[in-house]
Amino acid sequence: MNAKDEKEINLIEQELKEINAKVSKLQNRKSELIKRKEHLKHLSFQRQTDSISDQNKWTHTDFPWYNKVQDTLKNVFKLETFRSQQMAAINITLSKHDAILIMPTGGGKSLCYQLPAMVDKGFTLVVSPMVSLMEDQIIQMNKLKINAMMISSYSTKDETKLLFQMMIDSKSGLKLVYCTPERIAKSKTFMTKLQKAHSLKLLSRIAVDEVHCCTTWGHDFRPDYTHLTIFKPMFPDIPILGLTATASSKVITDTQKLLQVEGCALLKATFNRPNLYYEVRWKPDNKECVDEFESLLKNKFKNQSGIIYTTSIKDCESLRQDLRERGCKVGAYHAQLDGNLRSKVHNKWLNGEYQVVVATIAFGLGIDKPDVRFVIHHALSKSIENFYQESGRAGRDGKHSTCLLYYKLSDVFKLSTMVFTTQTGLPNLYSIVKFCLNPKDCRRKLIASHFDESWESTDCNKMCDHCSAENSIKCICINKYCIEVYKILNSASNNDTKFTAQMLLDSWYGKVQKKIKLVDVKPPTFSRMRAEMILGELLVQEYLAEDFHYTPYSTISYIKKGQNYRKISADNKIFMYVSSGQSIEPDTKKMKVV
Repeated sequence: MNAKDEKEINLIEQELKEINAKVSKLQNRKSELIKRKEHLKHLSFQRQTDSISDQNKWTHTDFPWYNKVQDTLKNVFKLETFRSQQMAAINITLSKHDAILIMPTGGGKSLCYQLPAMVDKGFTLVVSPMVSLMEDQIIQMNKLKINAMMISSYSTKDETKLLFQMMIDSKSGLKLVYCTPERIAKSKTFMTKLQKAHSLKLLSRIAVDEVHCCTTWGHDFRPDYTHLTIFKPMFPDIPILGLTATASSKVITDTQKLLQVEGCALLKATFNRPNLYYEVRWKPDNKECVDEFESLLKNKFKNQSGIIYTTSIKDCESLRQDLRERGCKVGAYHAQLDGNLRSKVHNKWLNGEYQVVVATIAFGLGIDKPDVRFVIHHALSKSIENFYQESGRAGRDGKHSTCLLYYKLSDVFKLSTMVFTTQTGLPNLYSIVKFCLNPKDCRRKLIASHFDESWESTDCNKMCDHCSAENSIKCICINKYCIEVYKILNSASNNDTKFTAQMLLDSWYGKVQKKIKLVDVKPPTFSRMRAEMILGELLVQEYLAEDFHYTPYSTISYIKKGQNYRKISADNKIFMYVSSGQSIEPDTKKMKVV
């Protein structure tokens, strides 16, 4: 290469460096401007939301539909007054504004679209994730002589054909059409009829129930909910009303973007359900657990209606069978039942032939049975949000009701293998584990803090196991137990062995595999229940972690050191709380609350 070429190359390289520097500077500026733009848009939407959500705008009596609303409330729905946020939500949607309503289970969300459907011409489309919810609301609407229909995978051809005809017939009197989000995503025929109804001005609004399912940040994300983003572009003049019992600010923001209703009205009622008594119990082995359930149904909850939630269909059928053999009037409700049989079970429970429905979580969401006096969780919920919603099926009439949650460490791993593939699955699950392991704080306070709401202990009024108890609490250090668990895991690793939680507990108690030698680890003198509590604490505090492995038949959760394992030292202690008077060797017969 001659000197002239080399000089030119150097000049080019220098100019490229200068250009790259300018490009980098411009890219940084572009990023800053995009962030600033998004921030300003967010502030603008927030101001719009705050303005349109002003309660004073929506609770006065000079709306043109006021008299019809009051008449419909009393003569159709047989109610005398509105509950908190209902009147505002109804006036907002009748004014053709978009809105999201956050209201606790039993707060009366469904009335906020059912009543406007009776006031407006045409029908309201209700998107719901649960067939059981839709079935229940259809039953209730039929009792009130309101023309409501649903379309689902269980609908017959004749039922579907009739619905399609009624959707585009102004004389049909159709007021409510219920469908699942899967129907929006997969049925072109249904969407064609919906567009035809819109062109005929027969579609009055769209209500999206369990609207938190729209976003991956929601506790029960449903992929087909993302297809609801087509509603606003397709029907720009039709108001959308999103409803949920549980949603964080992140979930609401994402949901507004997906539904394209940013800046919509946002109404939020308090999460506190003062008539519900919350209690967590240690879950005994299967026979003892069935014994306890039998006693509850025949004594404490005698002649009272309730729900028992289970994790799996297998557990659901097994528990139903065990309780029936003991003379309890129970039915089972889960996805594998024939649609007609599910409806039969549902109706038997509604009319009192069954005292209890033993069900997977597919049952109960939106069930309008006001006199449910108890909800028992046979196993953990997947999150605080799920627990709040599921337990909230109790006491919708405002009367004293009981919510019991049974906790056992092994149930954590049954659920973790189901939820770990989603970005919020494990954090949500561990939130309910922390709820169970906490022996000192008011249950309501724990729920409130999860939803960014402030409650005082006086709001509970001794309506949870902690506030109603006299126990004081002490804090203990569990560093030495963590170190012993690490020694066991190290020995297993050195022998190319992985331990599940139960295998780890067995090894801790001296049931060691022959090839694994443990040094300086003595079996605990305290109960296995306490050992499970210690492992649970180490898990949620991230000194332990789950390690998931696939097999041809299942997913297995093994235990490994967590991300905080390097932090353990004499200066950095791990604490857990226990009731004072209890040593690390509790009397398990007396210890009811974990």
